[in-house]
Amino acid sequence: MTLCAQFAFSVLAMKGILLPQMLELWAISKTQFGLLMTIYGVVHNIFYVGLSWAQDRFSPRVLIPANMVLGGITTFFLGQTSDFQTLCLLFFMLAMWCEGAFWPAILSSVRKSTAAEHQGKIFGVFEGGRGIVELFQNALTVALYATLGYSLLGLELAFKCNAIIMIFLGIVAWFRLPGESLLKSTGDGKTKMTEVVEGMKLSLKLPEVWLASLTGFFIYFVYTSLPFYITYLNDLHTLPVLAVSIFGVVATSAGRIGTAFPAGFIAAKFFGGTSGGMRAGLLAVVLLAALMSLLPASAGFSWVAMAIMMPLILIVFFMRALYFAPYGEMGLPPRFSGSVIAIAAFVVYLPSSFAYLLWGYLLDSFPGETGYRYLFGILACAALLGALVAMQLRRRISTDANQRIAAKVSELDRKLGLSGEEKTFSSPSN
Repeated sequence: MTLCAQFAFSVLAMKGILLPQMLELWAISKTQFGLLMTIYGVVHNIFYVGLSWAQDRFSPRVLIPANMVLGGITTFFLGQTSDFQTLCLLFFMLAMWCEGAFWPAILSSVRKSTAAEHQGKIFGVFEGGRGIVELFQNALTVALYATLGYSLLGLELAFKCNAIIMIFLGIVAWFRLPGESLLKSTGDGKTKMTEVVEGMKLSLKLPEVWLASLTGFFIYFVYTSLPFYITYLNDLHTLPVLAVSIFGVVATSAGRIGTAFPAGFIAAKFFGGTSGGMRAGLLAVVLLAALMSLLPASAGFSWVAMAIMMPLILIVFFMRALYFAPYGEMGLPPRFSGSVIAIAAFVVYLPSSFAYLLWGYLLDSFPGETGYRYLFGILACAALLGALVAMQLRRRISTDANQRIAAKVSELDRKLGLSGEEKTFSSPSN
């Protein structure tokens, strides 16, 4: 699942280190790139909600492999065109295959793989593992780009290599992923669907679910700004393209590995859980983004800029490893977590439908230092709002949320006549 989860987002990984080259390859502006990402975001958000019911009804083996193969085919053609309308269509298709039912299936499968007390740790391992894969992806991309004389041919080859690997992983996933759901219902499809729908109704009435989703929304909003840190260094500090790309690899891939793996352990030990860890991370973003908004844009400050951006990036990846863990920590049973994570993903990833366009338009409309000052100022304000929401989430989870939710689930089971223990994919019976 970790390999599939990262290679499915090969295009999004590449934008973090070679966005200027991607803009050149496709012959588009930052605003047009923002529009592509908006199309991508709107489409996948629609599919998140529309297919949310499928997450608990069907197994990962049904939802993941075919989408990997179709996503690989789409990725293969992304390096072959500079026609903007064709790019819009390809991004539309990529959003269907690599997001839609696929990404919530990955997230809910990670949540269903272990018990509630290990959610922060398992999501940290998952996100850290994706970082290792991303490091390989980005190192391959930069190596091809440099070896072929910094020509766009290297970027085209990187698209093709990632596409072939995606297709291969889709085939392997069909044979290796779990083939059963975790529902207690043992009857026909109608009975199982009733359990899914009732579980969704119960879950979506929980304030903790919406607070966790809104916290993730602000974290992801901050995350959408990361590709423009590369253009910041390129536009304002005139660093060599290769140096900027290497910084991108080290900061995003290596930084992601170093912070994501221990994120769950750190949050549990020092911040009282994942919600406390996200609260602390968002407050740190407020400080660092404010510093970036005040930093002079002269060549002499390039190393200072990178010194501030590095911990900012690390903190973002620390929080990304945590923002789906609260759905398990609050006591929501695994069999109901898939559909609610799909709805939560709609809220969490909602910035992808407007934030990239916002950043692109902002930087094109206010070229140079002014645009980036606005960018970092907006980030500081958004992070502050997110920290306030995370505080409320932390308060509710720490005041017996598990017991309250468990009582509601037991009542639902009695109503539906369901019995048996809650299971995970790692349970002996599975």
